Parts: sequence; C-alpha cells; structure tokens
Amino acid sequence: MNYIHTVVALSLVLGSSVVMASAECPVYPKSEWMKETDARAKLEAEGYKIKVFKVSNNCYELYGHNKAGQKVEIYYDAKTLAVVKEDD
Repeated sequence: MNYIHTVVALSLVLGSSVVMASAECPVYPKSEWMKETDARAKLEAEGYKIKVFKVSNNCYELYGHNKAGQKVEIYYDAKTLAVVKEDD
C-alpha cells in the first residue's frame, strides 16, 4: 500500500509542476544579472514582504506580499527587474 501512496503522491507533485507554468524570461549571461541581494533590497524598498526569493527559468521569482498585504507571486527579468509575469 505504501508503494501506491508514493506513486500517487509523486504523480500529484509532477502533475502540479506541469500545471504551474513559470514565466519565460530573456536569457542573459549570469554576469549581467542584477545581484540577488540588490534585487531583494530594491523590492523590499518598494514595499514587498518577501517570503521566498529564488531563481526560476532565468527569472527571479518572488513569493510574498505587496504593500497592501495581498499575496503575490511575481517573476522578474533577472537583468532589469522588469515584471515578466504576475500571478494572483
């Protein structure tokens, strides 16, 4: 029975990762990316409360809250920090 539970759980995880499509950001050499610490500082200065900040498909991805307290998931261009995609 444990094997079946593992297979079901794995299929749910893999299936959800396909459903949760990430943004497509331009590809730049890493040397051209804004430093992660600078990007975080800029976003925090704009009022974002960052829960998770990571690299995802050549994007910086933020999970947290905006200054109004609403949950946000935002993908940023890693070089310019322009918003590429925002999910509610």
